[in-house]
Amino acid sequence: MDPIAKLLGAWSAELNVWSILLRVFLSLLFAAVIGCERSSKRHSAGLRTFIVISIGTTFAMITDMFIRDLTGGSLYIISGASVVAIALITTNSILFSSRNQIRGLTTSAGLWAVGLLGLAIGAGFYTVGAIGFIAVLVSLACFNGVEKYLKNRSNHFEVHLELTSSSNLKDFIATIRKLGLIVDDVEFNPAYVNSGLSVYTISLTVNSPELKKYKTHREIIEAIASIDYVYDIEELNV
Repeated sequence: MDPIAKLLGAWSAELNVWSILLRVFLSLLFAAVIGCERSSKRHSAGLRTFIVISIGTTFAMITDMFIRDLTGGSLYIISGASVVAIALITTNSILFSSRNQIRGLTTSAGLWAVGLLGLAIGAGFYTVGAIGFIAVLVSLACFNGVEKYLKNRSNHFEVHLELTSSSNLKDFIATIRKLGLIVDDVEFNPAYVNSGLSVYTISLTVNSPELKKYKTHREIIEAIASIDYVYDIEELNV
């Protein structure tokens, strides 16, 4: 028996009104906390989305278990279909901006994880659900700063670059090479073709030992932004 269910009593491991209410409550609570974390960072999939996904998968598992007990079957068809539905929802929530920047990837993974938590709770695996909830919440809330620090110190990064004229691209590449950067790739961005600017996505590698030791991406980008013909430059989060 699940350790938490063992502490609560045999009723919590069975399918009855009280165990269903408990499972739905835990599913709602866990999803609400994770959804609040996402909403606090102004992500499109927020509190209600996470709650609906979690409760939906919880009911899917409960329904499958009821059908199993009623018919003696062993297939969890509704639960399997809900996993496919979550995959479709999370895939559609990943967006590519006009700056070739991926948005919503972490939130999509969070929705997928919450859906699986809902299945675990619906099956009466309270301990698995609680451990999974803590792990997902810690991953989303506590590692954001660490991830930003590591990315800002990485030798490789991409920037969104806006030049006042395409003729300045050659001068730009020559200038940043003098700064100790290597241009790995240059991609023209057609989304800004009528803006009067020449816009590119550029992959860079920090080659200079001095830059590697003392400079962050932000400081490098601030230095590049001071060039006269650079209209705008911004690091892409990929």
